[in-house]
Amino acid sequence: KDRPTVGGPSPRSFEWWNTAHVMALRSAVWTTKSPRLKDRKTPKRQKVAVRTAGGGNHELSMDVLSTWRRATAVCFDMDCTCSQDDSLDGLAEFAGKGEEVRRITSMAMNGEMGLEEALVKRLQIINPTPQMIKEFLAAHPPESRLTPGIKDLVSNLQKRGISVYIISGGFRPLALPFAKLLNIPPENVYANRIYFTTDDETGMPTVYAGYDTDQPTAKQGGKPEAIKALRSKHPLEDVVMIGDGITDLEAARMPGGADLFIGYGGVVERQEIRESADYYITDFSVLTKTLANHQVAFVGSGAWACSAANLVARNCKIREDFEKDVRMWVYEEEVDGRMLTEIINQDHENIKYLPGIKLEENVVAYPNLDDVISEADIIVFCVPHQFVHSICKQMVGKVRQDAVAISLTKGMRLRSDGAQLISDMVRRKLGIDCSVLMGANIAEEIGKGELSEATIGYKWPENARLFQEMFQSDSFLVETVQDVEGAELCGTLKNVVALAAGFVKGLGYGSNTKAAIMRAGMAEMRKLAKRLYFTVQDETFFMSCGLADLIATCEGGRNQRVAGAFAELSGQKTLGMLEEEMLKGQKLQGELTSNEVQAVLRAKGWELDFPLFTTVNRIIHGQLPVEFITQYQRISEVEAVEPSSDAVESAIEDAFTALKV
Repeated sequence: KDRPTVGGPSPRSFEWWNTAHVMALRSAVWTTKSPRLKDRKTPKRQKVAVRTAGGGNHELSMDVLSTWRRATAVCFDMDCTCSQDDSLDGLAEFAGKGEEVRRITSMAMNGEMGLEEALVKRLQIINPTPQMIKEFLAAHPPESRLTPGIKDLVSNLQKRGISVYIISGGFRPLALPFAKLLNIPPENVYANRIYFTTDDETGMPTVYAGYDTDQPTAKQGGKPEAIKALRSKHPLEDVVMIGDGITDLEAARMPGGADLFIGYGGVVERQEIRESADYYITDFSVLTKTLANHQVAFVGSGAWACSAANLVARNCKIREDFEKDVRMWVYEEEVDGRMLTEIINQDHENIKYLPGIKLEENVVAYPNLDDVISEADIIVFCVPHQFVHSICKQMVGKVRQDAVAISLTKGMRLRSDGAQLISDMVRRKLGIDCSVLMGANIAEEIGKGELSEATIGYKWPENARLFQEMFQSDSFLVETVQDVEGAELCGTLKNVVALAAGFVKGLGYGSNTKAAIMRAGMAEMRKLAKRLYFTVQDETFFMSCGLADLIATCEGGRNQRVAGAFAELSGQKTLGMLEEEMLKGQKLQGELTSNEVQAVLRAKGWELDFPLFTTVNRIIHGQLPVEFITQYQRISEVEAVEPSSDAVESAIEDAFTALKV
């Protein structure tokens, strides 16, 4: 804050900036704005890159790599970064004033003259005209002066939807031809404007008349100001600055500036940049190679997993930034004399769990979990929730540090300190961020291409965008909400309500009764979610993950179907028996979730606060007749009968004990 301004009392103001301030910047600890890949418990940027003998970060740390890969905007310096020379020095040489201008440049670089003063003097010596600039560009065309690898790098960034800018302390007429070659629109070029006076006879601008000193790039500290201006106009999450000079370093060290600085020494090597950059390169192809395509891995191969994998596989075929194959871990089993992975890979159909729906040819099944996850940077969990913990234990130490996850699994796990959501389990076990995708997602209907919706609950916006692009299609509409817990609890608790809806349907009740049960269920879902997590938002319950999922599950989900059969038989068969008979290997989540929810309610003394949830649980364990579902509000008045067997009682007791142990 005490840096002297150019033109201040000290004639060596630039020298002060070039030494003391650089040293201060070098030792400063700065934070990542919104890291994509970690849970961000330690916000400090940890530099674990190997330093070469000459100093500088020549190898990528995982933190720098993740910031680079999630960037939404990349800003390039112009001179000695996009071009192989300093355009103003080149113009001076062309005008026959090269020696004089080089002397001024040297004085500035040695700290004997301020940058702004040096800029003014160099322009006065050159005395440029539009005709001079035109002839200079004709004699030294930008095509011959582009830095090797810059065009390929910019093209790859643009293919991925990343905005590219030029931010230069040089001049716009000299920068725009380079921008055109790189397909960077003129509005994305921040550079100084030169003024010319108009000739009285010709009416054409001919005589140099100064430059626009109000432009941010015309001043010391102007590049971070330019990036601030970008952020005010566009929703940019992570911005990277690439350049060769002190002003480029400054752009990433000032509040509101870039989130990452990559030093470039392919034209001019500067010690300060080499030692202070977050990452230092001399070849742009190194950066291009780091823009590796996303590799998607599916953990799970049931009906919903196969339908979801189909959605992703179609998008991977047409996206430049995704590997074409979607790897899917399949729990290997024999079906009709053949292994299930063989059937999926050869016939492109999961005949056991999603018969009649063709899978995309780029959905590739693997029986070995390690083969699926080892190279993946996007991991999709879609397995019954009771298996996620053991699967995560197998994955520990085998997942890429820069990976992100999304859970399509609906349920929770009981621990001694209470219920744990699946996303939190993944986050804690694997050390990676985990979003959730929940919604009205009947697998068979999505597999047929019928219009469906889903909600992504997220913590980090950049991950939400990635997952939305990965799943979205014309028939599968995806919305996002920054409420992981709310979205996930909606997807979990609705399975308990679906059991209640199935009971009333099996008993022969009509639409009024079913609607009343669903409304009460939604109310208890919201009430419990907000008690468990104060951050849960009301709006989440009116999104696809809430209201729409509840309607779909209560109308056509497996929990409703099995519960309906249970009611029709007046509880003569358990839900477990009916699951085995009706679901052909698929799992009924409602009963297990009900036990888990009831364990939480009992441990906290909330059972009577949630009469519908409590009634459902007592019905499935034979403590109340199924007919009592329509009288759930009287639960406090009724003593539950003893369960029909010790085995049935043990299910809820075991869940309750898990909270006590």
